[in-house]
Amino acid sequence: MKIYNTLTRQKEQFVPLTEGKVKMYACGPTVYNFIHIGNARPLVLFDTFRRYLEWSGYDVTFVQNFTDIDDKIINKANEESTTYDVIAERYIEEFWKDAKGLGVKPATIHPKATENIGEIISIIEALIEKGNAYQSGGDVYFSTETFSEYGKLSRIPLEDLLDGASERVSDSDNIKKSSADFAVWKSAKEGEPYWDSPWGKGRPGWHIECSAMSRRYLGDTIDIHCGGQDLIFPHHENEIAQSECCNGVPFARYWMHNGFITVDNAKMSKSLGNFFTVRDVAEQFSYEPIRLMMLASHYRSPINYSFDVIKQNKSALERLYTCLAGLRFNLTKAEEGGNENEEGVKTTLLAHREHFKSALEDDFNTADALSSIFDLTKDINTQILSNNGCSRELIQFALDLFLELTGVLGLMYEEASDSIDDKVEQLIAQRLEAKKAKNFAEADRIRDLLKADGIILEDTPQGVKWRKA
Repeated sequence: MKIYNTLTRQKEQFVPLTEGKVKMYACGPTVYNFIHIGNARPLVLFDTFRRYLEWSGYDVTFVQNFTDIDDKIINKANEESTTYDVIAERYIEEFWKDAKGLGVKPATIHPKATENIGEIISIIEALIEKGNAYQSGGDVYFSTETFSEYGKLSRIPLEDLLDGASERVSDSDNIKKSSADFAVWKSAKEGEPYWDSPWGKGRPGWHIECSAMSRRYLGDTIDIHCGGQDLIFPHHENEIAQSECCNGVPFARYWMHNGFITVDNAKMSKSLGNFFTVRDVAEQFSYEPIRLMMLASHYRSPINYSFDVIKQNKSALERLYTCLAGLRFNLTKAEEGGNENEEGVKTTLLAHREHFKSALEDDFNTADALSSIFDLTKDINTQILSNNGCSRELIQFALDLFLELTGVLGLMYEEASDSIDDKVEQLIAQRLEAKKAKNFAEADRIRDLLKADGIILEDTPQGVKWRKA
């Protein structure tokens, strides 16, 4: 397997620190609002990458944090006359609703920044002791000039950053030794939440939180660190500086970053009226087409969201579900036994699995992997679903292969909702009885009733098939 490493700007053969095991960290959301479709891209992509690693036989420890203390959270709490923790817990709960809707598996660990204050303070103390951080005006800053490799991830020379570097919250340059220095501890302002520290009451800077959580749960050096391109600088650059100065070893061996999302070919912005939360889109199109859209392009490429694009992905997903329904329906009607020709069909279908695997091994190319799934679907439709004589064994083989590959990408998870409940089963049975009695008006009435409920019936030589509208 090869991964494009942002640190080296080239594809590299992936070799984990410990054979068969992967330690992986992904920057999670700052919980002050619903996640938007830009947030959904790394959420879906690195969930899928984790699934792929596990499918490939790796034991993955995946850490994805919650930033539950931040200026945006504090501002939201002040607007609503409540506390930061009420806001954070509310939007963590909303995050889980959207994550579940997107088919995202929980990470191995989901730490919160506020649960790791002790670890954060420990790292800051070590940085001060080593001369990499200093106290000023109640705050503590990391001195970028003490880390000779500062800028190695973003490829921005330190001299070019001196006038442009900033923390999430601007700090007065007159209390910093250099404008490129960033806060690792912020003194408490009146009315803000705080924790006690050797430097007085305050709270951690954003960058130090991820360094602390990564070290606590994964160790000094990890295999893979991932996130959106917007995090390369300053967040990930600062994580590297803090962690490597504190621990004295490389922080992460491979860095993976996904590309940006635009909306109708423009940067997403509330002021432009093109800002969409995942919840907004899901209410109109459901969640799974969003997941498919995120996987339909290479993860490092930019993608453009529009209503036409999401509609196309919804239609593509329906083709997959139609194939799945056809396989399950034909399986109930098929008989045992096979022939030599069916072995050739299996060989054809297995070739798609090899293409799928090769695509993911080449820098996690989900776009080509999806193409393999749709090619598999086409062959299933033409060589199995259009052939009434296929054996139960062949149909089961195709079904297992179809579910294996779509499962690696985390797709087809809404299929459980496709089971017909007792009421619908009874209506289908009543319709069959009406047709036998030549009461076609009643049969049509039941068909229309089911259609109104989103169930489309199809009469075939093998019996009645159904699908969701």
